[in-house]
Amino acid sequence: MPTSRTISANGIEIFLLEQGSGPLVLLCHGWPELSYSWRHQIPAIAAAGFRVAAPDMRGFGRTSAPADIDAYSIFDTVGDMVSLVAALGEKQAVIVGHDWGAPVAWHAALFRPDVFTAVAGLSVPPPLRGRGRPLDTLRQSGITNFYWQYFQSPGVAEAEFERDVGLSMRTLLGRGFSDPSASLFVEDGKGFLGEARADRPLPDWLGQADLAHFTEAYRKSGFRGGLNWYRNIDRNWELTAPWQDAQIHQPSLFIAGSKDSVITGLIGAKRVTELERVLSNLKQKLIIEGAGHWVQQERAAEVNAALIGFLRENAR
Repeated sequence: MPTSRTISANGIEIFLLEQGSGPLVLLCHGWPELSYSWRHQIPAIAAAGFRVAAPDMRGFGRTSAPADIDAYSIFDTVGDMVSLVAALGEKQAVIVGHDWGAPVAWHAALFRPDVFTAVAGLSVPPPLRGRGRPLDTLRQSGITNFYWQYFQSPGVAEAEFERDVGLSMRTLLGRGFSDPSASLFVEDGKGFLGEARADRPLPDWLGQADLAHFTEAYRKSGFRGGLNWYRNIDRNWELTAPWQDAQIHQPSLFIAGSKDSVITGLIGAKRVTELERVLSNLKQKLIIEGAGHWVQQERAAEVNAALIGFLRENAR
């Protein structure tokens, strides 16, 4: 079983789950998740001969949540992972990320190829930096109700999600981003959750104990830390200007579910077809038929097999 501890790195306290020995593998979760989201991967990867560390990311769970919105830029979140490798007594690691953790993993590989020798991203394709700030681009396209925009004003989304944390987590995780009712556009007065129902049946991959774990963690931490990641979207675009059109040359892997609206929308679908523009050493693009957004929890066996195969070939 994994062990847990809190470790000081990059000026914050990072809670993490650990298991195994061998080459280091970091697992970076997304929103609204936790290190617990990797519960099916940690023992499997450890059993395959690797040292696995899955942190609660900055602002989530039992890891520090700085008050300043500016403390959640891509430089901060990647910096946490660089510092964590050193704090664990290692010089290099393979980095794996899902959802918001995927941009952290991709940018970690881009910024520090000396530290991150291979990279895998789940659900979110690698960075293809646009020609303008993302939120400006949305507005100029006439879009004013995308969920990124709804998350910008501090306190608004927090109030919605914290009103009934159990119902929020049941809706966010149980519905995911693949259910037809899970629009990424927010209707006036309905909030992000829309018609949230307490009697919504849980998917077969999410047990009551799992839901209780997420719910208890978010009752304690609130949602502000994770939402602050979204409040740095335009700032991240500005900070990454030096890497315009840069490529990731390390061995890479991409995994997503075929029903994940992050990759089925117009922009996401285009980026999936153009992975090689950024990933010059892409080893595999695995689209898991019928899977939704929470792919490593929904389809653990297939994700584990792909990750372990990739690690055996490319970890050192």
